[in-house]
Formats: sequence, C-alpha cells, structure tokens
Amino acid sequence: MKGYTPENRSYWMIVLSLGLASMFIFAVMYSTQPLLPLFTEEFHISVSAASLTMSLPTISLIAGLIVLGFLSDRHGRVLFIKLSIFLSLLTFFCIPFAHSFPMIAVIRFVQGFMLAGVPAAALAYIAEEIDTKHSALVTAFYISCNALGGMIGRVVTGYVSEHQTWQHAILYLSAFGVLVLVFVSFSLPKSKNFAPGERTLRTDFLGFYQHMKNPLLLLMFGLGIALQMSFTGMWTYLPFHLTGPPYGMPLDSISSLYFAYGFGIIGAPTASYLSNRFSLYFLRNTAIIVLLAGLALTLSSSIPGVVAGLCITCFGFFTAHSLTASTVSSTAESQKGLASSLYLVSYYVGVATGSTLLSPIWASWGWNGLVIFTIAVPFFYTLFLHFAIKKDKPAV
Repeated sequence: MKGYTPENRSYWMIVLSLGLASMFIFAVMYSTQPLLPLFTEEFHISVSAASLTMSLPTISLIAGLIVLGFLSDRHGRVLFIKLSIFLSLLTFFCIPFAHSFPMIAVIRFVQGFMLAGVPAAALAYIAEEIDTKHSALVTAFYISCNALGGMIGRVVTGYVSEHQTWQHAILYLSAFGVLVLVFVSFSLPKSKNFAPGERTLRTDFLGFYQHMKNPLLLLMFGLGIALQMSFTGMWTYLPFHLTGPPYGMPLDSISSLYFAYGFGIIGAPTASYLSNRFSLYFLRNTAIIVLLAGLALTLSSSIPGVVAGLCITCFGFFTAHSLTASTVSSTAESQKGLASSLYLVSYYVGVATGSTLLSPIWASWGWNGLVIFTIAVPFFYTLFLHFAIKKDKPAV
C-alpha cells in the first residue's frame, strides 16, 4: 500500500506524534544529568554513585532496544510506542516521591527499559507508513527531536531546580508527558502497512552473527562507542566543573548552556546535504576534528570560551554520529534494520560508559584530565580506523 504524503492529514499526525514522543522520551532520559551535583549533596553520595542515574537507565534501555525491537517486528509499532510513553511517564512520576537514592536508581533502571519502546519502533513505523519520497525528511525531523528532547530535559530540570526543587522539575516534565501521551494516543494513526515479521528467532541470531563478523561494521560500532563516551562524559561532569572555581555558576545558568544542542540539531541535515558532494570518509573525519576542537575549547578559563567549545562540540558530534550511522546502513548487506539497531546499542554503551566509568578520571585529574581523555579516545580510534579501512576509505 502507498505510504502517507504531505497531502494527507495522517502524515502530519505522524510527524507531530513521533516528534513529541521523541522529545518526551529523550527529555526523560537526560533529565537527571544537570541534577548530579544536587544528588551528591542531598543524599551524601559520591559523584560516581550519582552518575548511576544516567548509566543505569542506559544499560536497561540497551536491553529494551533489543527485546522491544524484536517484539515490535511481530506485534506492531503503535502499541509499543504508546506503551513506552505511558510506562515511562508512570515511572518518571514516581521519582519525586522516592525518599532514598537507591530507590531513585532502581526506578531509573526500570525506566530505561520502558523508554526503549519509542526508539525501537519509531523508525520502522516511519519506513512502513510514510511514502519513500518523504520518509528521509520525516526521519531527519524525528532524529532532530531526539536532540531537542535531550536539550529540553536538561534545561528544564537545571533551571527549575535552581529556583524551586528538583522534584518540581520532574513533575513539570511529567505534566508535559501527560499532554504528549494524550496527543499520541488519539493522533498517531494505526499501522496500515505493517506485516508481522516472518523471520524466526534463529534467522535473527544468524543476522546478528553475520553483522558481528563484518569487520567494517564492528569498526563503526566501536566508533559509535568512542564518540558517545567522549560526548556524554563531557556533558556529565560539566555541571561539577562549572559550579566550582573559578566559575561558581548557579545551576540555572549552567542549564542554559544545554541550548548548545541547537547546533547539534542542524548537524544531521548538514551531513545529509554535504554527503552528495564529499565522501562519507572525508566528512566523518572532518566532523570528528571539529568535535575534538570543541572539546579542547572547553578547557578555556572564560565562560565565552567554554560556550563556544560546547557549540562546536555539539555540531561536530551529531554530524559525525549521523555519518557513522549512514556508513552502517550502507555497509550492511542484509537486515539493515538489525545493523542499525546494533549501532544504536553501541551508541548507548557509549552513554553508559561516559556517565559512570569516567568518574575515576574526574576524581583524580579533574576537568583538564577528563577533557584530555575525551579528546584522546576518538583521536586514537580514528587514527586506528584510518589504517584499518585505508583501502576502502573513499566509500566509508
């Protein structure tokens, strides 16, 4: 059956519904990042322990992507999108009423699995229901809403927590979630082109095995981990850095720095435009150089220098991420959806790693040591990548 086009009302309902769903899911996902300094003070815990509110939901989200992606192939997309919003909202609403940090950590771990329903089903739903001539634009809008949601979650919790409490911030985002749930429940069209997957579990495992035997795909999965680990690590420990000397910034001012994500939102469309003129290899390496330059600028002792570094970092990261995902899609010879899912898993492994495992570096060497490490990992991995795929570099 023919997919929806901009002439159809359902097309716009899909665009708005998935955009709002994405914004809420990723706002929830990253909402606790600016709150880590508050958690260390309120619950008298270490920085490493506080960062578990980022790494634990990421770990369970990885499991959710695999399990819910498998189930949505067999039982439909819309069901899992709606359930994901509802259950994510339910667990999110419980957090302000938790009286201990271990309880918050457990709720966040459970929540991560619930969050996975939207990213596990949304792209497949777009591919099935939107006309192929317009699906790329809808996909780009959806991915931009991922970044926008992450920005909203961080800005709202940081700003509100400074003027009221972090519990109020969570409740305000929960209210936004209620509105999203109501809109999506009544506006997201039922699937008309979905056909239950006929692949057996054995076929999926064979596809997984084939992808894991592909050296180039493995290299791209590793690059996804390296890029995201550096990017997440920088943002996770930034609030601790800026609340200390010589800056002494309040949390609401720090939260405004997350507007730098606006430069990331234009990264994917820019990469898509330039890919028609330059090779993926050249563009990806250029984007990584931009990312590293931005990270280096955050070493500045002045706020304007740090802000410039954050903006450049966001642009470089999201451009490199988009190009790496494109390389994965073009490299996979079959079951491209599974290959993209595996890349997404590696992406979130990087989130989990950057959230908690970099804590000893922060504790031992502070911001300078952390930034040097986050620069070194992508730099040396890209250098390794250059020699590993040298013969294929015009294509990859």
